[in-house]
Amino acid sequence: KIDARDLPTVNTGRIQDLQVGEWVLAIGSPFGFENTVTAGVVSAKGRSLPDDSAVPFIQTDVAVNPGNSGGPLFNLKGEVIGINSQIFSRTGSFAGISFAIPIDYANNVIEQLRKSGKVTRGRIGVSIQNLTKDLADSLGLSRTDGAVVGTVEDDSPAAKAGIEPGDVVLKLDGRTIESSSDLSRAVRAMRPGQKVAVTVWRSGKPRELTVTVGEFKDEEATRTARASGGKAEKAKPGKLGLAVAEVPADQKKALKIAGGVLVEAVDGAALAAGVQPGDVILRVNNTDVKDLKAFEAAMARIEAKRPVALLVRDERGTRFVTLRSEE
Repeated sequence: KIDARDLPTVNTGRIQDLQVGEWVLAIGSPFGFENTVTAGVVSAKGRSLPDDSAVPFIQTDVAVNPGNSGGPLFNLKGEVIGINSQIFSRTGSFAGISFAIPIDYANNVIEQLRKSGKVTRGRIGVSIQNLTKDLADSLGLSRTDGAVVGTVEDDSPAAKAGIEPGDVVLKLDGRTIESSSDLSRAVRAMRPGQKVAVTVWRSGKPRELTVTVGEFKDEEATRTARASGGKAEKAKPGKLGLAVAEVPADQKKALKIAGGVLVEAVDGAALAAGVQPGDVILRVNNTDVKDLKAFEAAMARIEAKRPVALLVRDERGTRFVTLRSEE
């Protein structure tokens, strides 16, 4: 707190207007040299760092060193668009990569502290992965924008809204989702209790859902253990190198699934893609697999050399695996 009145202030800019390649300036006290100005360009936006995936950092090549942290990052209009925070370096000194906290993210924290004295984060209760080109092609999507839902926690906001494993989240509250980290940051920036529209891609077409955002708590979700079961009649190994069977009833109950086929043996393209014996295949491309007959029908429609997306379930959760038919 500064005990003074009528102090000059700076304006803040809009992060959505910031462009990669745009010139920016940093002001700080590197190594104790006060009021030092350094310049560079914006290298990337929305960077996730290993120790802080919630903050969509601005990456620049502005020289930032010890003493710069907490100083402003300006655009050429003189607007503050970030707070210099971290560098990537093997020596401890500037090595060409620096990161700044976006000013809109910082302002959101400030407003929450002013109103409630604490910071809350939103959550919807899903695990997600990025949408690859092969996976997008196999699901009938023309772009790789979006986040693929792997698992949905029981009784979570996502489950109550009707979001299912295998859905691709395309939009949140009218905003296009570019990646899994983009979805994670967008949800965490929302206030608990807020109702938002979600557009998901399911079974070859978009669906509109409404989710009520919950409150994020740093707790690891409980995982369901896999139950062992008896063997059912195996299908003949197909073009993907898979031998499958009906899923035993006790394993369906343990994994909380209604259908699918159990992988009994794996070879070829499926083995190379990471499919393991004991995995349960729930979907082939955009076709849900309820049983062995449905799986064989879906496999018969696979085109040679085209990417194939398998929605796979195990005790760790649900994930997409992409591979290509060799035949």
